[in-house]
Amino acid sequence: MAEKVIRKYLPQESGFSKNMAEAVNYSMLAGGKRLRPVFMYETYRMLGGNKELVEPFMAAMEMVHTHSLIHDDLPALDNDQYRRGRKTTHVVYGESAAILAGDALLNYAYETAFTAFDMDCAWEESMQMRIAKALKILGRKTGIHGMLGGQGVDVENDGKPLSREMLDYIYENKTSALIECAMMIGAVLAGASKEETGKIEQAASRIGIAFQIQDDILDVTGSTKELGKAVGSDEKNHKTTYVTLEGIEKAGEKVRILTDEAIGLLQELPGEKEFLTELLISLCTRRK
Repeated sequence: MAEKVIRKYLPQESGFSKNMAEAVNYSMLAGGKRLRPVFMYETYRMLGGNKELVEPFMAAMEMVHTHSLIHDDLPALDNDQYRRGRKTTHVVYGESAAILAGDALLNYAYETAFTAFDMDCAWEESMQMRIAKALKILGRKTGIHGMLGGQGVDVENDGKPLSREMLDYIYENKTSALIECAMMIGAVLAGASKEETGKIEQAASRIGIAFQIQDDILDVTGSTKELGKAVGSDEKNHKTTYVTLEGIEKAGEKVRILTDEAIGLLQELPGEKEFLTELLISLCTRRK
């Protein structure tokens, strides 16, 4: 479902901005797990959401995430040549076009999210309030006090030894913030209470950190063929990770603890959560 929704909201490749739209769509259609829109939809469904209201936010969430990947891959940052098994956007379209495509995607994400106000199911005042809350979460979790803030601290300290406190901050913001954003938006669009949304945020924080630590582990134990991107880059770039601080065994144990805590928090919420639980367990043991 997530793939179909994302494709529905992609920009048309026409007019003078055709080349930019092509670069955007090349990046958006490169595959990937679509975890964030899936987390959003499953949280929305779990808490009783049954309208199409969530769809523009699902697409927007993946646009924000893909924007961050385009910019992460640039020569000024990670200088990666492959992403999701094929050449990165800047390799195919050039560095300047990739920068603009990333900028365009971030802007287009908010434009897409705002279309929720135009949906037939959004005419009720209560639904409009839910959309407004969702937009507030989208802005906060993706900005300077969320994803971009975490990326900024990561870039500023590239190649430097990091304290556990700073590493936690980077993981909480660079990675976790988008998963928190996705699940919290799903919750508020479904009409969740403040308390329920708070539990979702706590669970999502643990999911995001566990996901990043598992990435650290795979950078050491995985292969380029399995992951679709270069491996061993953390060690090559002298990057501090949970693995370099704690070792692979303790890092793996931390993934399991965080996953169990997230599942425990979800169990306190109403609704069917079997799929979400299975998804979390699969993330803990994934090989790519």
